[in-house]
Amino acid sequence: MAPLYVGSEIYRNSSYGPKHPLAVPRVSVCTDLCRALGWLPNDVYRDAPMATEDQLTRFHDPAYIAALRQAEREQSVTDAIRTRFRIGADGNPVYREVFSRPATSAGGVMLAAKLAAEGRHVHCPGGGTHHGRPNRASGFCYLNDCVLGLLTWLDLGLDRIVYLDIDAHHGDGVQDAFHDDTRVFTISLHEHARWPFTGAATDTAGGTARNVPVPAGCNDSEFDHVMQTAILPLIDRLQPQAIMLQAGADGLEEDPLAKLSLSNNSHRSVVQALMQRTSRLVVLGGGGYNPWTVGRCWALIWGTLNNHSIPGRLPPEAEAGLRALTFDRAAGRNPPEHWFSTLLDPPRTGPIRDAIRHLTREISII
Repeated sequence: MAPLYVGSEIYRNSSYGPKHPLAVPRVSVCTDLCRALGWLPNDVYRDAPMATEDQLTRFHDPAYIAALRQAEREQSVTDAIRTRFRIGADGNPVYREVFSRPATSAGGVMLAAKLAAEGRHVHCPGGGTHHGRPNRASGFCYLNDCVLGLLTWLDLGLDRIVYLDIDAHHGDGVQDAFHDDTRVFTISLHEHARWPFTGAATDTAGGTARNVPVPAGCNDSEFDHVMQTAILPLIDRLQPQAIMLQAGADGLEEDPLAKLSLSNNSHRSVVQALMQRTSRLVVLGGGGYNPWTVGRCWALIWGTLNNHSIPGRLPPEAEAGLRALTFDRAAGRNPPEHWFSTLLDPPRTGPIRDAIRHLTREISII
């Protein structure tokens, strides 16, 4: 069956605030690029529904959900709410859609899981909030849509699932949610010593997880080495019924919040590898704080899921949309031409360091 795309217009004019890393547009950039390329006809697009309270409390504390609703309604929180639920604290601001945006992401991922259970590949770039906790906001994540999507699969009777996370930050909220649950195996490839400072190679979450903390500067060659020697062989041994990929784009070299050196060729390659391994695949967004690199990366993923040829130069409508973007950080002051005119980055190959080889051997013997 044809891949499906789950999106929403709620992201288009929503911002965490002008000084926040999530001030930039991301999902809307991806959607607009896909439409401009002719890759997103209406018959494969599905609008993400807002999750209901009953759906959200499958994982989240009802009192926390009520606090998020109140924060959106009043656009403020009391000191007690801030302290208890971390809303309005730790980089998790009160903003206009502080409940409705994450609830839409959650509804979208749950819908994506249901659609994928039919034997489909589904892209849901608005999902991927992997730090969310049952009773508090964490790491820009108010709800954990990844967990809610995985629970949807479990509720549908799937009991051999792999969650693979390639965000630059460890997928701590998802790993902890399924600690000791043998039905969901979590794998996280992330930058070593990066917030939230969890996900050591020795952390197996009771035998249901593998963590691959790669050093700063990890390039495409090193990423491919890790995938080919450690992660894909593990997935092949697990023989999952379904796979969820959190494809955070903050591992790309131009991202301001991490120090990995990947090109979007790495994201494309992992999607291609997973497509060959399961008929039930959900690909989420996640981190990514440079509007050009994240939007192009997630659009490239959609093109890859559909086996589209990637154009050497974008059509004028797509290029115009990219040229209209602005970015207040240093990288936005003089962006390179290929951020406007192409989807696929030049590969960032390089030597495979001894630390990477040692890490993959360590992971392989656990």
